[in-house]
Amino acid sequence: MQFALPPRRSPHAVTGARSTRMPMYRRKQLKTVALISFAIISILFLLSHLYPSSSTSTPSTHADTAGVVIVTVLDRKQLSEGYIKKIIANREHYTKAHGYTNFFASTSDYEEAIGDAQRSWATVPAVRNAMATYPRAKYFFHLSPHALIMDPTKSLESHLLDKSRIETLMLKDYPVVPPDSIIKTFPYLKEKDIDLITTQDIEDLTPGSFVLRNGDFARFFLDIWFDPLFRSYNFAKAEVHGLDHILQWHPTVLARTALVPQRVINAYSKDSPGAAVNGTYQEGDFILRFPRCDSTETGDCAEAEAYYKVWLKKTQKD
Repeated sequence: MQFALPPRRSPHAVTGARSTRMPMYRRKQLKTVALISFAIISILFLLSHLYPSSSTSTPSTHADTAGVVIVTVLDRKQLSEGYIKKIIANREHYTKAHGYTNFFASTSDYEEAIGDAQRSWATVPAVRNAMATYPRAKYFFHLSPHALIMDPTKSLESHLLDKSRIETLMLKDYPVVPPDSIIKTFPYLKEKDIDLITTQDIEDLTPGSFVLRNGDFARFFLDIWFDPLFRSYNFAKAEVHGLDHILQWHPTVLARTALVPQRVINAYSKDSPGAAVNGTYQEGDFILRFPRCDSTETGDCAEAEAYYKVWLKKTQKD
C-alpha cells in the first residue's frame, strides 16, 4: 500500500525572515492585472452591444422567442394570394394577442427533400425548420392552412397545455386509430410524459392540427416520421397514414403522445365529412378546420369564406 508523502520543501525556500517588498510588489501586480482585465472585458461587452455579430441577426438565434410558435405551411402553387392573405391575417391576429410567434413556410421550399412523395409531406420538414429557426421556443403548434382560429381569446396554455387541463383532456386506454384499433393509448400518462398532442377524426389521426414540445423527443419523432421508407411506401393519405403506423407500432412514440377530443384543437366544419363523434364545430370552439379543402385543386377554400367573415366580425368587436 502506498501512502501520500508530504510535499517537499523547495530547495530555494528562504528560511529566514521574508522580505516585505515582494508581497507588496505582487499585490500591486495583481491589482494592475485585475484593472486591465476589467477594462478589456468592459470594452468587449460594449463592442458586442454596439456591433453585434452577424449570427445574432439570423433566425436560428432568437433568444426572446415566445413560448409558442404556430407553424402554417402554405402551398403557393395551389392557394390563391387572396386566400393566403386571409390565413396570415387570422394567424397574426392570434399571435399578437398572446405574444406567440408565427412561422409561415412554403411547400416549394421542401420539394427537394420531399422528392416524389405527396406535397403534404412538407408538414414534417417545415416543423423541423421552425424548430431550427426558434430553438428556444417551448412548443410548436402546426395548423393546416385550411383551418381558422375562431376564438382568439383562448391561449394555448389555458386551453390545452396547462397541467390540470391536459390531464383532464387526455383520452387514456383509447384506440389509437379509430374505430377499434387494438393498440390503445397508455392509461397512466401524466402531463410530464407528453411531448406530442394530436386528435382523431372518424378514420385516422389528424396531423392537420398538432402540438409538439421542443426537445430531443421532438427531433427524434420528426426524423422517424420523415423517414424515406414511409415517404416511398405510397400511403393513400401520405403523412397521415405514416403517423397512424408510427403510433401503433412504435411504443416509444406512443408513450409520449396524448390524444385529445377532436373539437379541442381540430373541429371539422358541418359540411366536412369524417368528423369523429362530437367532432363537428360548435360556436365557441377554438379551431375550425376544412379538410375537404386539403385535396381541392382550386386556389381558394370556398367553404372557409363564410366562417372567415364571422371571425373578421369578432376581431372588429375586440
